[in-house]
Amino acid sequence: MGIREEVYFEGGPHIGDLIVNILLGLTIICLPLTIGAIVRALWLRYRITNRRISVTGGWMGRDRTDIIYSDIAKVVTVPRGIGIWGDMVITLKDGSRLELRAVPKFRDIYAYINERLSPKAQQVSGAIGR
Repeated sequence: MGIREEVYFEGGPHIGDLIVNILLGLTIICLPLTIGAIVRALWLRYRITNRRISVTGGWMGRDRTDIIYSDIAKVVTVPRGIGIWGDMVITLKDGSRLELRAVPKFRDIYAYINERLSPKAQQVSGAIGR
């Protein structure tokens, strides 16, 4: 029997991302950003466990990506919304990337993920624009 999977965080993007983008949508020019934020709010879900990172998204939430910590080469965070939420880019050892947008409590989630990375990945990971 394997190690039991424990959920650290499960939820969608930060509500502030949706609010800011709806306000920007009033300018018409930022309408594509508003539509993107609405789609994220409706169908994007993150699940961070002690064994993996799962992202469910896409149209109607039909796409799912699972990453195990040993496959991660680097994690970079960028604060958004005056630092209340943030974006996270996970680079895998094969060079592919997964972007997590508008992650709530992104500093805590980053710290949790970083604890599970290899020492080499921990050295190259970090925050941009603290």
